[in-house]
Amino acid sequence: MLSSYSQVQHCCCLQICWKSLYLPLRWGRCVHPGGSRLGSVQPTGEQLGERALPGASSTVRVYLMGTAALYFKWWYKKTRIEKKSAFIDLLCAVPLQQIYGCPLGGIGGGTITRGWRGEFCRWQLNPGKYHYETVITDQFTVCLRRKGQTVYQQVLSVEKPSALQGWNWGYCGRYAFYHALYPRAWMVYELPGQNVVLTCRQISPVIPHDYKDSSLPVGVFIWEVENNSEEPVDVSIMFTLQNGTGTKGDGSGGHWNEPFALQDGGERVTGVLLHHCTPINPFTFAVAAREKAGTVITHLTAFDPAGSGRDVWQDLLQDGKLESPIGKSKRTQKGEVTAAAVCASCMVPARGHGTLELALVWDMPRVHFGSKERLHLRRYTRFFGSNGDAAPALSHYALTHYKEWEKKIEAWQKPILEDSQLPSWYKSALFNELYFMTDGGTIWLDLPPDCLPQDLQGPGAAKLSHLLPVLREYGRFAYLEGQEYRMYNTYDVHFYASFALVMLWPKLQISLQYDIAVTVLNEDMQPRQYLVCGKTAQVKLKNVVPHDIGDPDDEPWQRVNAYLMHDTANWKDLNLKFVLQVYRDYYLTHDALYLQDMWPVCQAVMESELKFDTDNDGLIENGGTADQTYDAWVVNGASAYCGGLWLAAVRMMCEMAEVLGDAETQQKYGAILQKGKESFERLLWNGKYYNYDSSGSSTSSSIMSDQCAGQWFLGACGLDQKELEVFPKSHIVSALKTIFEKNVMSFAGGTMGAVNGMRPDGVPDTSSVQSSEVWVGVVYALAATMIQEGLVQEGFHTAEGCYRTVWENLGMAFQTPEAYCEKKVYRSLAYMRPLSIWSMQLALESKTRRPPSPTPTQKNPLHP
Repeated sequence: MLSSYSQVQHCCCLQICWKSLYLPLRWGRCVHPGGSRLGSVQPTGEQLGERALPGASSTVRVYLMGTAALYFKWWYKKTRIEKKSAFIDLLCAVPLQQIYGCPLGGIGGGTITRGWRGEFCRWQLNPGKYHYETVITDQFTVCLRRKGQTVYQQVLSVEKPSALQGWNWGYCGRYAFYHALYPRAWMVYELPGQNVVLTCRQISPVIPHDYKDSSLPVGVFIWEVENNSEEPVDVSIMFTLQNGTGTKGDGSGGHWNEPFALQDGGERVTGVLLHHCTPINPFTFAVAAREKAGTVITHLTAFDPAGSGRDVWQDLLQDGKLESPIGKSKRTQKGEVTAAAVCASCMVPARGHGTLELALVWDMPRVHFGSKERLHLRRYTRFFGSNGDAAPALSHYALTHYKEWEKKIEAWQKPILEDSQLPSWYKSALFNELYFMTDGGTIWLDLPPDCLPQDLQGPGAAKLSHLLPVLREYGRFAYLEGQEYRMYNTYDVHFYASFALVMLWPKLQISLQYDIAVTVLNEDMQPRQYLVCGKTAQVKLKNVVPHDIGDPDDEPWQRVNAYLMHDTANWKDLNLKFVLQVYRDYYLTHDALYLQDMWPVCQAVMESELKFDTDNDGLIENGGTADQTYDAWVVNGASAYCGGLWLAAVRMMCEMAEVLGDAETQQKYGAILQKGKESFERLLWNGKYYNYDSSGSSTSSSIMSDQCAGQWFLGACGLDQKELEVFPKSHIVSALKTIFEKNVMSFAGGTMGAVNGMRPDGVPDTSSVQSSEVWVGVVYALAATMIQEGLVQEGFHTAEGCYRTVWENLGMAFQTPEAYCEKKVYRSLAYMRPLSIWSMQLALESKTRRPPSPTPTQKNPLHP
């Protein structure tokens, strides 16, 4: 998708070494792992994230000028009159902040991101809406006492804010390390002069194939204390939290705090609840700690974070504990802000170790989207209730189950981490890119048990016999195209990202597909004007896959296709991507009931797609516009991208028809396939690679990095061998080698991945904004295709360029963008498509063991 560009003005270099898990950073230069410190030097002279539209390419300016009047009129009405967010905001884009670390929280319950310096700095509690603000009150503070005297007390933050001046700020970054391997992160503090080392291990319950604990809105902080001195030390860790997320709502009044204690099964957890009483989507924070032998938990119910903070500081300084008043705090008045603190303390013997366990919970069980039309329940309410009083139980559960979570996380990650054949950067990228699974504005809803088909998305729901059982059991799942591109389940992009979902949480992929299938069978006759061409067309046609399932600032699922740039009913890739995913999902999950339900939907969308074969040669044609996921790159006639997807989808229709015993449909698409294969080779193959399109234009011979997308999916499903192959293997290998030579090695010295389009003479195709970009998710998919075809080293080299560029050279940790160009220009931070890196893992696993594929002898397993 296309939006505004931004210029990286000052880079924070970031590296992750999986083995040590160190992630050392310094502003403006690259620091190698292995003992480097956590830099605290601030950038000077330049503003991070300053937008660079005036300096962007002329193509960008022409594109924006061509739509400026329509877009600005729409934008003004949306943001200034309706007071809502634009689905893509070209005028107020999110600035780059090179500060983010591993986010907290499970899937679909909201997330809170901690920075690599320990700050709480990115908030997504309301579904799909982000607030980028560091709340300075939210900190960990350490107090050390020896022989009854406090010898050291320090906020574990390198910041020196103007607020809370009574606290000891400015921890020296030379004595701290940060490392991350999602969903865990570690911060190590070597307390200067104390012979004490603190390690804070941050854990979120993001566990493959788990559909309960993975939904929980919790984060756990395990503080390991290593006392290297010759005398015992009393150690206290104080966790302070503001009631709110740093927005104006924190001072809206009516918020209050109260202490709590919960004992169950012999385990006791105590802490403070912070009730945030907003009119829409109220929530409760819980800051909690686990009591055990030798550990003392104290608290401060409320303090003023707008003041000096001297009272709470002196309270801790006096004896390493807090006052622990009983009773509730008073409700805040308008303009007032409140905060709370919980302190865990223990004695650590000389040359000994100690452990303190704390947790952060946020309970927002009942949510409205922007339209406020419908009330929704989050997934975790199935297990902890929807009354808004679950924070104590969630805290107790998190602090008594985190060890089990870690065992499961380690069992999942260990085989990959210990595989010596895999490069270290890949191990880092594979797991850390999964941050978007939770921090993609993700929502996971629970359906009430009495939900009826008509309560979902119209009459189409009744045609899918297993829709309700699936949604009732596993809920509804949605994530944004990107934190800046606010559309849920953008389907042309999810096509790439879906590998992470189907490999790790396949039931969520199945649920998402059912939601798309229902939408396919419905239509929305309401007309609207599109912002690029200015034409008017209806929102949604029947038997056509939607672009997305809606805007979080509206009512997703009820009103789809929030994307207003183009009329996507004429896009050539959406229907095909549905068919490809249906078969891929069946191949990997062997869910026969799912295949049975999806089959008539696949037939409907393919019938709809057939109209794009205007000359009856078995191959669809693009219409001379940007009518596919590359929505600013015009394509005309037969094309490598859409034509390849078409032939792959036709091949999979034949496979599904055979499995289901539908001989008539198998024969129909078998004939189309034979004719289409001949047309594809005749019109697009030039002896080395497949041309971009068959238009004969000055750029039709461009080398597209994504030209083998259809083969990518065929290979992932075992349909790329011998008699099953659609594209000649020699042609695919030749095309991939050409892409590696031209798009990878002839671009930026082979260090930045694959540029989308390259001219045969080795110069990037600048005919559009997107042809001269690198799309991270496309590069990972390309690398997976190379691995499938035996070009393993080429695949790793191609993908490594993206990792090094994003995570190191541009300092974009945990906010991987959709696109960047050679000159440090990027677009759309924190994007969905890079989750396609999991297709690389599938390709690697398939090289050693392929999942058993449906063979011709397995006809119609649904009806023996």
